[in-house]
Amino acid sequence: MTKASDLFIQCLEEEGVEYIFGVPGEENLDFLDSLSRSDKIKLILTRHEQGAGFMAATYGRHTGKTGVCLATLGPGATNFVTAAAYAQLGGMPILMITGQKPIKKSKQGRFQILDVVDMMGPITKYTHQLASADNIPSRVRESFRLAEEEKPGATHLEFPEDIAEEQTDSKPLKPSLARRPTADEKAVRAAVKKIESAKAPVLVIGAGANRKMTSRMLLQFVEKTNIPFLTTQLGKGVIDETHPKFLGCAALSSGDYVHRAIEAADLIINVGHDVIEKPPFFMKNGGTEVIHVSTRSAEVDPVYFPQVEVIGDIANAIWQIKEDIVPSGSWNFDRMLKARAAEVEHTNGMCDDQRFPIFPPCLVKQVREAMPADGIICLDNGVYKIWFARNYPARAPNTVLLDNALATMGAGLPSAMASAMVYPGRKVMAICGDGGFMMNSQEMETAVRLKLNITVLILNDNSYGMIRWKQANMGFADWGLTYGNPDFVKYAEAYGAHGHRVESAEDLPRILNECLNTDGVHLIDCPVDYSENDRILNKEIKELSAKV
Repeated sequence: MTKASDLFIQCLEEEGVEYIFGVPGEENLDFLDSLSRSDKIKLILTRHEQGAGFMAATYGRHTGKTGVCLATLGPGATNFVTAAAYAQLGGMPILMITGQKPIKKSKQGRFQILDVVDMMGPITKYTHQLASADNIPSRVRESFRLAEEEKPGATHLEFPEDIAEEQTDSKPLKPSLARRPTADEKAVRAAVKKIESAKAPVLVIGAGANRKMTSRMLLQFVEKTNIPFLTTQLGKGVIDETHPKFLGCAALSSGDYVHRAIEAADLIINVGHDVIEKPPFFMKNGGTEVIHVSTRSAEVDPVYFPQVEVIGDIANAIWQIKEDIVPSGSWNFDRMLKARAAEVEHTNGMCDDQRFPIFPPCLVKQVREAMPADGIICLDNGVYKIWFARNYPARAPNTVLLDNALATMGAGLPSAMASAMVYPGRKVMAICGDGGFMMNSQEMETAVRLKLNITVLILNDNSYGMIRWKQANMGFADWGLTYGNPDFVKYAEAYGAHGHRVESAEDLPRILNECLNTDGVHLIDCPVDYSENDRILNKEIKELSAKV
């Protein structure tokens, strides 16, 4: 016979779990004791459950394997909610394990007891309370299967105290070998015919295409056909964005140069995108037709109703299309490429502005020059996300980690920490607004304790900059969105990290290179000038792109 909590750990080991991120509570003590004897799984003790959830989600995003995180009941479980939604919408496989009071007898009345399973229902693919030790192997296996199955997402298991103490003769189940179904040949043929007969097809790459094999197949497709491509924010880096056929990233909702390129197309090949992402284009009745290529059929929406759907493993579907297609001599991409050339010219005209506080286009250029091709930047949520999405050429998949599904604040630092754990030999930088950084800044202690090598770049404007930009755009008075900050250099040093302050535009490249090439946790306090966001992003770009 085996204790239930020991069996749970054995099941996680069978699934290949390396880390459990979390904040245990008294309801997890049997589980924690069993974990202490595992020689395969390491506990990563964080300072907040939300940080643990973001780290687990980022682990899943990089590896395709389920990231595991742990919390107690009540407030511990509710602190997982944002991370669950982050993973669920963003397509990142995680398993959340939460504790609970005994379910077979009352120990403390209703103290701290919430219906966590019911709470998790709308924001997970699967949630279950373990009511018997005998069922642990099947429920763990099901959680991992569903978390990793396309579209990946969040799962949850509640592990009550009295179940953790039970004895059972159940054994762990081995993971199953599963292959995603391949796209139907007739659907592929229909797509190929539409592409061949189009005059100006364009390729749009979304989050679902951010997989290693898909990246390879899409590059081969572009190389064979010379069809230009653009990305959503979550599709950045699937193909190297220094490629001559790259048209840009749909960072703004409309009116950007990349939207002019889309308007020049008479057929959109939409790969791995769904309506959870901010739409890179809006369909209209009688307008440009769309081929939907994804692992799942399209969720029909007033702005999205594709005419052809190629459903199955995306890499295989693109390979089938590539093998069948005969590039057309009548395709014309001149208008698309002209729009891209105009965007590059406009960007280059801004990025050498050496004002201080730092001008966002200059900041993006300096970060790109400092980071190697395989370096990973992890963005929190703020107006700088738009500047990086537009102007930072991603060189490889999952090297620009941003969230344009839930679009939450507070994930930048934990995401960078998990990235440094998965890829200890690569340069990793968290890029956070001052507001987003402070939401999970306590994880600096975790990063120092883990001896991680990361740089945390704080873009400091003493305000919630994204909302101020929207406030200005809507004609409202500038009110209610400013605050004070701690001395970030002293704050970093208090955690045992290295603090740096940018005091001129000339300082930035030197400090970036020093931090990226020195071990340890580095924090850079970088004042940023967002005063021209509204003029440039809402007016200038739209006016200039309209002339293309």
